[in-house]
Amino acid sequence: MPPTADPADARDTRDTRGARADATADAAASPAEDDVSAGVDATAAGVDVASAGVDVASAGADATAAGVDATAAGVDVASAGADTSGAPARLPATAWAVLGILSFGKELTGYEVRQWAEHSLRFFYWSPAMSQIYSELKRLEQVGYATSRTTTGEDTRTKRVYGITGAGRAALTRWMQETPVEPPVLKHGAALRVWLGHLGTPERLREIVAQHRDNAQRLHDEAEYSRRAAAEVPGWAYPELVARWATRYYEAERDLAEQMLADLDELAGPPPGP
Repeated sequence: MPPTADPADARDTRDTRGARADATADAAASPAEDDVSAGVDATAAGVDVASAGVDVASAGADATAAGVDATAAGVDVASAGADTSGAPARLPATAWAVLGILSFGKELTGYEVRQWAEHSLRFFYWSPAMSQIYSELKRLEQVGYATSRTTTGEDTRTKRVYGITGAGRAALTRWMQETPVEPPVLKHGAALRVWLGHLGTPERLREIVAQHRDNAQRLHDEAEYSRRAAAEVPGWAYPELVARWATRYYEAERDLAEQMLADLDELAGPPPGP
C-alpha cells in the first residue's frame, strides 16, 4: 500500500534501483503505439471488428454466414465492447485489478500503476510485469472503461496517464458486487518439494522448509509496512483491512512452516546413537 496519496512517492528504498529502469521503460512504452505490448492485445493491434467497419449488430448480418468469425479472428466480441445487454464486458480478473487501481481517482502512468500493485496487490493477488500492465490498460481503453491523455512532466518529458471513466466505474462496481466468489488457487512450491521428499534427504528438506519460513516472515514484515502506510491515507480503510489480512496470512504461513519442520524431525526419527 502506498504510504501517501501519491504512490509515486511511496516506494521503499529497496526498489530504488529498479525504479530508474522501469521509469525508462514507461517513457518508451506509454505512447499509444506501445512497442512492448504491441501485438499482445489483438484488439489494440487493430483487429477490432467494430472499428473495421464490420459491425455485426448494425449490419444485421450473421457473423458466421458473413465469414466474420470473431473467435477465429482472436477477438472476443463482448470484451471488445460489442455487448449491448448492459452487462460488464468480459475481462480477465487482471484487467479488473488494473481498473481497480484507477478507481481510487488519480490519473496514473503505467509505471505508477505498477507501483500501486507492488505496494498492495502483490500481497494477495498479482505482481504484474510492465508489458502486462500496458496490455490491460489498452484493453480497458478499448471497451471504454479507461481513457488516456499525454501530458508533460516537470522534467519536460511527455508521458501518458490513464484514468477511469464513468462506464468503467459502473462496470467495476457491478463486477465487484455480482461476480461469484471462487476458491483461491494454491500453488505451493515448498509443499510440492516436500511431497517429493522421497527423492531428497532430510537435511535438504529442512533447508527448503526453513527457507520458506524465512520468506513468509519477510513478506509478513513488508505487508505490515504496507498496512501502516495505508492506515495513514484518507479513503484507504478497505485496502488497510486487506493488508491486515495479508499480514495474518503470512504469519500463519510462517507458523505452518515451523510445524512442518517439527513434522520432518518426527518423521526422520531420533539421530543414531554413538
